[in-house]
This record gives sequence, C-alpha cells and structure tokens, in this order.
Amino acid sequence: MNTPSAGQTGTEQTIPDGAQGKVLAQFLGMQYVDRLPDPSPPRDPVRGDFDRIAGSWGRQFLTVPVGGDDAHVVVATADPLNVEAIDQLRVCYERPIKVLVTSPEEVTKAINSIRTSLMSDRSNNLGDSENKDEEDLATQLKIDVTDSDDDDAPIIRYVNAIIFKASSERASDVHIEPFEDRLKVRFRVDGVLYDVASEDKSFQAAIISRVKVMSGLNIAEKRLPQDGRIGLKIAGKDVDIRVSTVPTQFGERIVMRLLDKSGAVLDLDQLGIDAGNLALMKKLLQKPNGIVLVTGPTGSGKTTTLYACLTYINKPDLNILTVEDPIEYQLDGVGQMQINSKIDFTFASGLRAILRQDPDVVMVGEIRDGETAEIAIQASLTGHLVLSTLHTNDSAGAVTRLVDMGVEPFLVSSSLLAVVAQRLVRRLCKHCKVPGEITDEELKEIGLDPAKITSRQIFRPGTSQCPHCQGSGYGGRLGIHEILVIDDEVRGQIINRLDSNSIKTSAMKRGFTTLRMDGGRKVLQGVTSVEEVILATHDDFV
Repeated sequence: MNTPSAGQTGTEQTIPDGAQGKVLAQFLGMQYVDRLPDPSPPRDPVRGDFDRIAGSWGRQFLTVPVGGDDAHVVVATADPLNVEAIDQLRVCYERPIKVLVTSPEEVTKAINSIRTSLMSDRSNNLGDSENKDEEDLATQLKIDVTDSDDDDAPIIRYVNAIIFKASSERASDVHIEPFEDRLKVRFRVDGVLYDVASEDKSFQAAIISRVKVMSGLNIAEKRLPQDGRIGLKIAGKDVDIRVSTVPTQFGERIVMRLLDKSGAVLDLDQLGIDAGNLALMKKLLQKPNGIVLVTGPTGSGKTTTLYACLTYINKPDLNILTVEDPIEYQLDGVGQMQINSKIDFTFASGLRAILRQDPDVVMVGEIRDGETAEIAIQASLTGHLVLSTLHTNDSAGAVTRLVDMGVEPFLVSSSLLAVVAQRLVRRLCKHCKVPGEITDEELKEIGLDPAKITSRQIFRPGTSQCPHCQGSGYGGRLGIHEILVIDDEVRGQIINRLDSNSIKTSAMKRGFTTLRMDGGRKVLQGVTSVEEVILATHDDFV
C-alpha cells in the first residue's frame, strides 16, 4: 500500500470524534454507524498486502475494509475526508467501495478483530509447515528490511502466531529448539510435549532474536543463559510469559512458560480433591498456628493449591502475607512480595521481614534450605499459620526432608500440622471417552482391593481423531492427593528419626490413602484412566 500524502488527504487535521463524525457524514451524504458489525472483509486484494491494509496502514489512517463480496467492498473509516486512502482501497480491490463512517474506537476495534482472526488462521497452519517446500517457507518468513519499522513484519507475525496458538491450545510451555539442520517448535499441553512446527535452519537467528527482543534480553549475548519476561494481551486476556534461554551445540534454546494473569484462582472445591480429603484440608486451614506443606515435583500444581487455600481463608479480619518467586496471580486482600536474588532478597530474608508485619497467615513459595525451614518453623511456633511447598515424592518424605535440612526432629514434630502430596493427571475427554471394564490386575496396580470393588465400569481414552482433544483422548487436568496428618503416632516416629517408608506404612494401617489409591478412586469415577494414574504415581510403590 502506498501512503497517502498528508497534504492531499487532510490527515494533518484532527480526526473527528463520534459527534463530529455524525455531522460530517451527514454533510457528505454518507451513512454513519455507532457500532460496526463483526468484520468479515475480503482477503484477496490484487496487491496481496491485506496484512498492512488491516494492520499498520489501517491504524494510521483509521480506515479498514469490514465486509463485501464480488460486487463491492464495505469500508469503515473515521476520516471520510481522507479521499485518497479510500481510492487506494478501490484500486487495490478493483471493485466499488461503500463507505461507512464511524468513531475511531470502532475502527480500531475492527482492526484488532481482523488481526486476531488472521493470527488464528496462521497458527492453525503452523502444524503443516513441515509439508511446505523451502521456497514456500522462505516466502512466508523472509524479512523485508525496507519495512522493518512495521510491526507486521513476517518474523514478528510468525512469533506472534506461535504464542497465539499456544494460548488458544492451553499450552503451559513453548519450546523453541535448534538442531543441526532445523528449528523445532513444541508445545506442552496438559503436561505432554508434542511437535508443532519444524522450520528451516536459516530462520533460527531471526526467530530467536525476536523472542529475546520481546523479553528484554541481550540479543548479542549468546554464550550465557538468560531469563526474561514478556507481558502480552491475547484475545483480551493478560498473559505473562517467562522466557529462559540456554546455549546449546546448535544455538540458543528457548522455553517460554505461559501464565494467564486474568485467569481466576481456583477454589478448593474445584481442585478435584476427594470429599474426605477436602473436609480435612478445610479443617487444617482453620488452625491458628502450625505448618501445612504441599509437596510434589515441578509442575504438579502445588502453587495453585496454595492459592486456593489462601482464597478459602481470605477474610478481612486476617492479615495474610506471602513471599513468592514469582507472583503468579494477584490475590485481592493479600500482601504479596516477590524475591529478588540479585539484591539478596531471598525467601529467608523475606520471611524475616514478613514476621515484623504482624501477620496471621504466612505463605512461603518454597522451602529451599535449612535457614528458610528454621524461620518458618519458628513462625509457626509463635502463633502463625504457615503454608509452603517442598519438593519431595510423597507426604512422608517431606518429614524426613526437613530433618535432613538440619531442623531438629522435636521442632518438626511440634510445628508440622500436615503434609499434602499431589500430582496432576489428565482428564478423559468427555466427547470421545469410551466405556470399558477394569480388570483385577489393573485394580491391584492402582492400589485397590478387587474384592472390595463391586462395579467394574470405567472409561478409557477414545481412539478416534476427536476435534475437541486433537485425538489425544484427554482434555484438561485434575489433582490426585494424599494428606498425612501429623498425629501423636507420627510425632513419635519423627522424634525417633524413622524413615519415610516406615512412617507411611504405619499411617496406612490407620486409614491413610496414598496418591495411587486416590487416583484409583478417580478411575472408578470415570474422570481419568488407569494409565494416567500409574504414570503419575510411578514412585508410589506402597
């Protein structure tokens, strides 16, 4: 598209607002509309630059096609005096133009809607890129250096399309991985990685540089790992992206973790916690002091559970403070602090500061060392309810981990209220799951006694190419949990320094439900599969 000259088009004057636009439209004999319909413009202009028509050019001159057919094109404008811009569209489409006058806000809204639709179309085509020959791919990704100031440049569009597709498919992570002869893009959805695209090696530097520019990283530094952050709005949602780069043999590898900042924090009732465990959790959260730990590997939903706990107890009469890395969700009424290792603001120093702020409830993002553990325990012993996370395989392992960190066993036994261990398993897709019958061997494998199970009806993942789950058989995730309450029996075992297996075996005799057993219940409820539970609890041998 050529740029209309300001002297001929009147673009030096102020674009009229809504009220002035109505008067101007009436004077020029044009139709004025307060609200534009959903735009559905023709996308086949002769010059092939629809991206600019519905992008930088349209934003500059507040003029954009919003509809039409083979006979004519409907164009919305906030500046009907810009005759040359409208004439350019007429030449571009080679058909008559019908002009609608509207407010600048409506034109901008239409442009954003068209851009979102374009990005969605491109993201849907990403998975087919392996089938394109090199010439087609070069046409798609080639950077036009003469248009480098235009935010519609192809590499920028490509990276935007990757992020948009990841967000629309509920991906938690985007992996951009360089290999000897190609650049691979993979998404992690519901905990599982799968290939999205494979691009020519020649585009690697441009794509990686674009991501580094977006996240504020040093594009010249390629020898050291770097961490950054991107803040975006995708389809009206605030999305925070944490970016990590590391040098590899064939270039820098990038992982982007997506976090929907506008997503609502889940309630305890929405976490998939068994009714008995849920009642126990709520009872523990009413305690005035003590420590409740949530354990599990990275990506098992520990932070989500802690946020749900804080939401449950968040009342005006409580002073709730947190120290986190990073702050993943904004909680109304809760004072949240983020650690900063560059200035030596750690979990330990943050926790010390919190205790001088007269808290009732304290949440520590993670207990990473003995110093943080000691301060958390002292806080619980001086009348505070402390919530935190720990990286262990099961609930009993958290007890021995604290002792291994150097905390005295008598302090652990007197301060610890309970340990919640959890994993995430994929939900069966409700559209394609198929009924089946569970065998005795499968029941034993998921920790259930076949003699006590009356109904053998379960569901298994579908085998068809379901459009709702992309043929995976699963959609979304839920938690499986075990809660070890620190009663008198466990306290004695802690003081006597018994190992985690002994503590767990003893608790099971008193009715303790393991992770695998809780997962087995959810299999019988028809919400997940036997394979998912076994995979998630492979370290649960009891």
